[in-house]
Amino acid sequence: MKKTWLVGVLVVIMIGVVAAGLALVYFLPLDLRERSPLQPIDFSHKLHAGTNAIPCLFCHRSATRSPVAGIPAVADCRACHQFISPDAPEIRKLMGYWDRREPIPWVRGHALPDFVYFPHMMHIRAKLACSTCHGEVAAMERVTRTASLKMGWCLGCHRQHKASIDCWTCHI
Repeated sequence: MKKTWLVGVLVVIMIGVVAAGLALVYFLPLDLRERSPLQPIDFSHKLHAGTNAIPCLFCHRSATRSPVAGIPAVADCRACHQFISPDAPEIRKLMGYWDRREPIPWVRGHALPDFVYFPHMMHIRAKLACSTCHGEVAAMERVTRTASLKMGWCLGCHRQHKASIDCWTCHI
């Protein structure tokens, strides 16, 4: 009788621990490594977009005509940095990618599930600032995702700006 009671209590505790763990995974914010991934080159948006006031669309050119904002090619970075700070350690890393004819393997920090359609171009045409979704990137040394980018967050923005909340607007 005592052993049966003890086994029952242990099973209930185990179920509680598993349920609590799943709840934490689901409800807690993502780990900082996922919100602010380490990159192969320490690229400072604070220096480029902040101090030097380089507009987002200078580097992320395809955002005006494509669903994706795009990341500049190594050649784009090299065009400036063959003259600006060419001996800095991170610029040397950049030039190494150029010399090897390799793309820089940047790690996405603002990824959405495959079933979500997010056209940057439509949001730019609607005159939404990049900081609406990406936060004050011009003040960030390393980009950190500041918005949850979950469906409720997006729906709140769509309602606020009187944009369509029809499912097919964002889901393909």
